[in-house]
Amino acid sequence: MTGRGVTAVARIRAVADGRGGTALPLLAGEGPLAVRRTRGGAVALVGAMSAPLGGDRLRVEAEVGAGARLVVGACAATLALPGRDGEPASYDIRLTVGDGGRLDWLPEPVISAGGSSLRMTTVVELAPTARLLLRDEQILGRHAEPPGALTSRLSVRWAGRPLLDQELSFGPGAPAWSGPAVLGPYRAVGQILLVAPDVTDHPAKPQLFTDAPADGRAVLTPLAGPAVLVTAVATDGLRLRRLLDRALASAQAR
Repeated sequence: MTGRGVTAVARIRAVADGRGGTALPLLAGEGPLAVRRTRGGAVALVGAMSAPLGGDRLRVEAEVGAGARLVVGACAATLALPGRDGEPASYDIRLTVGDGGRLDWLPEPVISAGGSSLRMTTVVELAPTARLLLRDEQILGRHAEPPGALTSRLSVRWAGRPLLDQELSFGPGAPAWSGPAVLGPYRAVGQILLVAPDVTDHPAKPQLFTDAPADGRAVLTPLAGPAVLVTAVATDGLRLRRLLDRALASAQAR
């Protein structure tokens, strides 16, 4: 812990066990970042205390070795809250997947509470035959509450080359984030990235999905590589998840 916030790291390492399964030789967390093994060999991130608060510096590292498989979820949403001195918080995620490995990174949403300031950075390194399913969701404000300041950057490299690099900013200080060119009336935003060697065998076509007349919409977009990206906006987290799941099912059915 520092004078201005908590500094904590969680580390996960999955390796092939030589019998067709996966072993977890490293499963460690500090402070608010608790890591627990769940049924079926999956891993869950458990919030052991309120975080991230202003001034916190959190980091999660997950490594999937060649031929191993890892599913990482969370027991609850991550709630970004303001600190006492107005300091921003940071939450860094580093993911690495080796050849023939698979990582399903499926956390619950990040909720940006009013007055909070959070910068999230996710960096992914994928080997040429690695598989990745990554879900990323943000809810801007709790019920009837304006959001805090939230910036989220996702950088993915596949076979040593850039596959996706994007940054999204919402809330106070972000230009036009609530205008018609960005979110408009929606306050839930998210994406799913699917990377797999066989995606190029049956290339996806751009496709639009909607939920009721004005409750949300999602777009499925093929990327320049073995990947498809689903981006969605919605009025709330439930509708957002429903749209993302529908679009993902369409992409996986090909």
